[in-house]
Amino acid sequence: METFESLVRSEFAPKNTYLNTASSGLLPARTIKALTRSAQIRAEGSPLDPLFADVEASRAAFARLAGVPVGRVAAGASVSSQSALVAASLPAGAEVLTAEDDFTSVVNPFHARGDLKMRIVPLERMAESVRPTTALVAVSAAQSADGRIADLPALREATQAHGARTYVDFSQAAGWLPMDANAYDYTVATTFKWLLAPHGAAFLVVPEDFGDLTPLLAGWVAGEDPWKSCYGPIAELAHSARRFDVSPALFTYAGARTSLELIEELGVHTIHAHNLTLADRFRTGVAALGHEPVPAPGSAIVSVPGLGHRQPELSRAGIELSDRAGNLRVSFHLYNTSDDVERLLEALSS
Repeated sequence: METFESLVRSEFAPKNTYLNTASSGLLPARTIKALTRSAQIRAEGSPLDPLFADVEASRAAFARLAGVPVGRVAAGASVSSQSALVAASLPAGAEVLTAEDDFTSVVNPFHARGDLKMRIVPLERMAESVRPTTALVAVSAAQSADGRIADLPALREATQAHGARTYVDFSQAAGWLPMDANAYDYTVATTFKWLLAPHGAAFLVVPEDFGDLTPLLAGWVAGEDPWKSCYGPIAELAHSARRFDVSPALFTYAGARTSLELIEELGVHTIHAHNLTLADRFRTGVAALGHEPVPAPGSAIVSVPGLGHRQPELSRAGIELSDRAGNLRVSFHLYNTSDDVERLLEALSS
């Protein structure tokens, strides 16, 4: 039986010190093989049935990771399009509560409506800011800029007390932070970061009764029988969340299937413990160098103010991470080791 470390080493062999999963995750070896297989299917002119099966297998794998029935999961292309679908469901004048400087794809579709009442508060004040007039709270589970984790239990309690809906983006959390999508009305996650899939896939979890969503983006794949829904208006929408699907990028989902299966195989709880051990080790080390990270306990993302300008220099030295608003953003995932931490600390001390 393979150990966590041996399985990871069999799937990843980065040529540099890669600490930038918050931007884009590395592709596992099995996923690269799956992408090659999908390209061969197209090149050979073979039936596409296996690729459509990959979409459904990916949907099922994400449902298991999210802790919800597969019938509640819609397959899309991006967080922004899923956010737009939720935004379109709100009546004019509805009040939407968001966090300061949350990721644009989460919040901008609500602002773009132009007829919603937007309230923006600090992340730490979101729960206390929910009020009886609040229709929806939209927030990232983990902040892209600095890794701070939202107090989702407190937010859930507040929204339930006031009858507000919740829309939670797990893009910077799914794959390392255990998630329970069943606790919220809508959740979304892109898959090219911590879930290690190719770009072009995002999953939206909807309520059992679909909430107030209208399938505005529905094409033929959203029909109960897609192959009988290719012409004219759809006579019968899918009875599941698939009614909110958009036509899938088949190559992407071929890769997403194997990446999601790897996350399942390794186990999110195991990945969580691994990532936090490295993140905490870096926090301690960089503090010893005289730099105080943004407080983000329990996060695999560490953001250090004042060091963002060193990103180009570190990249030239073979250490990949991000500059976000002047902060050096470092993100630790399953393929990282304590050697990566030490190499970064050594480079920062020089």
